[in-house]
Amino acid sequence: MSSRALSFGAKAEAYERYRPGYPAELFELVTAYAGRPLRTALEIGAGTGKATRLFAGRGVTVTATEPDAAMLAELRRRVPADVTAVRAAFEELRPDATYGLVYAAAALHWTEPEGRWPRVAALLEPGGVFASFGGPVQPADPAVAEAVRAARAPFLESDDVPSPDGTPPGRHLQWPGTELQRSAWFTDVQQAFVERHSTVTARDYVGLLSTVSAYLVLPARDQEEVFHRILRALPETVEITADLTVHLARLRRHEP
Repeated sequence: MSSRALSFGAKAEAYERYRPGYPAELFELVTAYAGRPLRTALEIGAGTGKATRLFAGRGVTVTATEPDAAMLAELRRRVPADVTAVRAAFEELRPDATYGLVYAAAALHWTEPEGRWPRVAALLEPGGVFASFGGPVQPADPAVAEAVRAARAPFLESDDVPSPDGTPPGRHLQWPGTELQRSAWFTDVQQAFVERHSTVTARDYVGLLSTVSAYLVLPARDQEEVFHRILRALPETVEITADLTVHLARLRRHEP
């Protein structure tokens, strides 16, 4: 697991405060795809439980897994009491039980590619559904986005997480849909989009950036300087887009 994947624990409280939550539309999209009530789910890399709350709050019995102790502690403070919270990396999970849904919220790219899809398949009940969703949070105004880019340029060329399989940003089907489509374990691969947008203060936008892995792995002095430069470049309030790219797939009825 990369240093960026392990960088979030120090910012668990900020992650909870500044990262946007997940809309009801996402739950409706996943359940419509499933075509049946979702009773049980396993979450990969649950963080502070933002997506956990979406599913658990709608009657799904969720087992939330998260490798970072600080993130998991924050999750336990935030989620309903009936959520099972387990400290474990995805690669450490054993298929002692199977679930109607396995999902990852802005976390799948941190898992190891070797054996990823057989592991997911082993955690799903027959006909079970896999879902992955996430997307960048960025200023809606191109001029503001350019100001942020220029301010961070001396420290970071980009704060994005590159596609794990090298799929170009302009390609219609994005990762992990590309891998799912090639996998012998899954079928009926679909890609969909859910809009998220809001207006935040400039300080809250910088607070959000302080939870992004590309900044978290910078030396402390560089972090302080880049956030200072970005804050100076921002208007008082920032309209942000945080649209979700959602990938859905169904376990094949007959294992390969």
